[in-house]
Amino acid sequence: MVKALFAEVDSFFARDPAAKSKIEIVLCYPGFHAVLCHRLTHWLWRHNWRLLARFISQIGRFFTGIEIHPGAKIGKRFFIDHGMGVVIGETAMIGDDVTIYHGVTLGGTSLEPGVRHPQVGNNVIIGSGAQLLGPIKIGDGARIGSNAVVVRDVEAGATMVGVPARAVKPKVSGVEPAYCEIFSAYGTGEGGMPDPVQRALDGIFAEVDYLRKKIEELESEENLVETAENWRLNK
Repeated sequence: MVKALFAEVDSFFARDPAAKSKIEIVLCYPGFHAVLCHRLTHWLWRHNWRLLARFISQIGRFFTGIEIHPGAKIGKRFFIDHGMGVVIGETAMIGDDVTIYHGVTLGGTSLEPGVRHPQVGNNVIIGSGAQLLGPIKIGDGARIGSNAVVVRDVEAGATMVGVPARAVKPKVSGVEPAYCEIFSAYGTGEGGMPDPVQRALDGIFAEVDYLRKKIEELESEENLVETAENWRLNK
């Protein structure tokens, strides 16, 4: 138990350059407090102390602004950065070394019993404001960009942006190691990740502009030929 606790602290320290010490994480990080609270409430939930689990989770929500249902299954070294407005539903499952930012929702779209929430793999990064809805599967090493709305399964290693979310670059080979050595803050690379729809529109606009210039060139040539012909006839 103590070893797992230290691993949680280390995961926060490794992925947040603003952290100056590990004691700062223990005392000042609401994401860390929310994870600890969930470890307790999930144990109570599994042992059928469900009302107590819900009550304690509500206390944790009040103090941290992070709502995690006690029934959610969360793996090792789960890192919530900033955290305000995070919502994780009852049947959600999150793998190891996952990072999520503020405003993220792992929500359900069905009233039927059974799995209703996202099933997130290992080493996934979910940017701020992203909405993952329904019993979808997010593959290992996936990156979900900020404010993306994901309603379909995501392949391992894929990077998703937009509404609805679409892949913006080929998936990477293999799964990244613990703590995400190739870390992508907010699920966004340093060069940014343009929306694929906007990129397609930009391509269409560029093509239209090129065709317009070609038409102007042809019209100019036609005018020159017509002027030369008129000059010849008049002469």
